[in-house]
Amino acid sequence: MAHSKQALKRARQSERNRLANKARMTRLKSAMKSLMALVESGDKAKATAMLPAVCKTIDKAAQIHVIHKNTAARRKSLAVRSVHAMK
Repeated sequence: MAHSKQALKRARQSERNRLANKARMTRLKSAMKSLMALVESGDKAKATAMLPAVCKTIDKAAQIHVIHKNTAARRKSLAVRSVHAMK
């Protein structure tokens, strides 16, 4: 356990940030899963409507460094390719 006041404060901050990042990552994964479920079901209208929201979620996660910017670009590319490949 931390001994100094500074180390105790950093431990509190780290725990708070960990929980916030975990929530953001869960939100991101849920959005991607629901989009991919729409793609699998073949509902192009709903998937196309949901795509901007998923891209926004990905961008927000990258903006606050929950994921790397290249990871965000790759996930957005996957989402867009999946939706546009639908018939």
